[in-house]
Amino acid sequence: MAFQDFDKIQERVNANRKRKFRKRIIVGMVSLLVVVAAIVGGAFAYVVYEKKNEQQVKNNNKNDNNNAKDSQKNNQSQLPSPTPKVPISAAQSVNPGQADKIIQTLCSSTLYKVCCEKTLKNRTEKGFALTNPRTLLKSAIEAVNEDLDRVLEKVMSLKTENQDDRDAIAQCELLVEDAKEETVASLIKVNGTEVNNFAKIVHDLDSWLSAVMSYQETCVDGFEEGNLKSEVKKSVNSSQVLTSNSLAMLKSFDANHSPTTKATTRNLLDRPSWVSTEDRRMLRAVDLKALKPNATVAKDGSGNFTTINDALKAMPEKYEGRYIIYVKQGVYDEYVNVDKKKANLTMVGDGSQKTIVTGNKSHTKKVRTFLTATFVAQGEGFMAQSMGFRNTAGPEGHQAIAIRVQSDRSIFLNCRFEGYQDTLYAYTHRQYYRSCVIVGTVDFIFGDAAAVFQNCNIFIRKGLVGQTNTVTAQGRVDKFQTTGFVVHNCKIAANEDLKPVKSEYKSYLGRPWKSYSRTVIMESTIEDVIDPVGWLRWQESDFAINTLYYAEYRNKGSSGDSTSRVKWPGLKVINKDEALNYTVGPFLQGDWIKATSSPVKFGLYDA
Repeated sequence: MAFQDFDKIQERVNANRKRKFRKRIIVGMVSLLVVVAAIVGGAFAYVVYEKKNEQQVKNNNKNDNNNAKDSQKNNQSQLPSPTPKVPISAAQSVNPGQADKIIQTLCSSTLYKVCCEKTLKNRTEKGFALTNPRTLLKSAIEAVNEDLDRVLEKVMSLKTENQDDRDAIAQCELLVEDAKEETVASLIKVNGTEVNNFAKIVHDLDSWLSAVMSYQETCVDGFEEGNLKSEVKKSVNSSQVLTSNSLAMLKSFDANHSPTTKATTRNLLDRPSWVSTEDRRMLRAVDLKALKPNATVAKDGSGNFTTINDALKAMPEKYEGRYIIYVKQGVYDEYVNVDKKKANLTMVGDGSQKTIVTGNKSHTKKVRTFLTATFVAQGEGFMAQSMGFRNTAGPEGHQAIAIRVQSDRSIFLNCRFEGYQDTLYAYTHRQYYRSCVIVGTVDFIFGDAAAVFQNCNIFIRKGLVGQTNTVTAQGRVDKFQTTGFVVHNCKIAANEDLKPVKSEYKSYLGRPWKSYSRTVIMESTIEDVIDPVGWLRWQESDFAINTLYYAEYRNKGSSGDSTSRVKWPGLKVINKDEALNYTVGPFLQGDWIKATSSPVKFGLYDA
């Protein structure tokens, strides 16, 4: 099967291959800086790990995955506690004889303990210096990055005559490159941060490493069932294990970095460097034309550009501050990608039903689901206000994405997302949606981001005859990922076209796309379009019902009562204290939202 965007993807693959050597140099430099920093700090050499239990470790290694599965059954995938069970200070000094003990402590909470200890002890035996436990975290992330090199080489070596498999390989290469970028960024962040300030970067590392896990999973998902997929899955597995261990280790450090109180008291002037005073003024503005944008797009020729893509091409690669593109009223039939180089971009329209970006790519047209998106937001700090994003493939198009969002710290205000199946792909990183309208049928809010939807209207529309509708399909694959969907103070209801026939369609709040799927719906109005049982199994199986985390808190409306909900181990009706963990402050570290003067509620509405 052909795949429409393969040529463009292949161009990027070739470019990425050329950059591969340079990236390895960067990783090497990061590693060197780590070692130098450790030496300057008065590093101690590790004590060589005793090998008298080597055979026992080998035997345990064989059972590592089974132990992880047992752990999954016994541990529900709730938000990590603000106080870890085994707190370790990132700044504490380490005596030479303490290395093994600290390694055991750091690895004790991982799903893959044997692999964790082996990875870190191998580093100590090679003379890697340790001044504090943070050095071990660097070592764990480096191990992920090195293993991704192996995965990339493996994927690039695959040979096949099947075009669909070739397309999957090309997509996987790009995703592994994305994963490597995030691990390198994590290493640079760790290395460039003073030990005493380590707590300030933990949430960034959580977000980036969670994205690494998602990229790897998407790589595997891109292949059809068969020998090639099995081969890729086996290759990717070790880097997923290493990523999981790195995420788990982050939870073992003392967590005095909880943002719960900071998020509600932070002064607006104490804001992230990428948010300017002009940004705050812009978000308060009523007259959008008075924004003094950097570029104006208008179909009638009254602006600087007639297409959004032309405006993006003209945006400088390195721009100090926030770049604003004003898109005048009109329907823009074009596929837009705000790539990673275009950070801190704001796109403002005349209204979510006046300024609309539209497309019609779909899975039935032989386009990979990942690439069906009409609009893609990748650059960090992307903001959209009063914009509409649409996919018109219709219900017969099946998977057809209106927007794919993987921009960290992205904000959508008063926007509208229209499609049928897979409307909004909240793919990775931290995302905030306020006063938006989301319309769809099957899994129409899906992905593995940490996303909060606040004061939004979520409408289920009429799809194919007899079709079962699901609002969410969250895709968390590991219990230590800090991802999940929070639907807060929203309305879930039938769209106008569904209202007359809603009794003919079954609709549910969500279903588990991946093992640790996490969705929280709280203080929302759930109308009778939702079946009283609330949640749906994945393909009528018991998949994930023990390990998922679905929670409800103080919902109202005809289907807001949780009495008749499914009786799954992973489904909870939570109390106020538990619900507070999923408010904007703790869940998204939401001070970056407040700093933009965006309207936002940090706590609960009934507080």
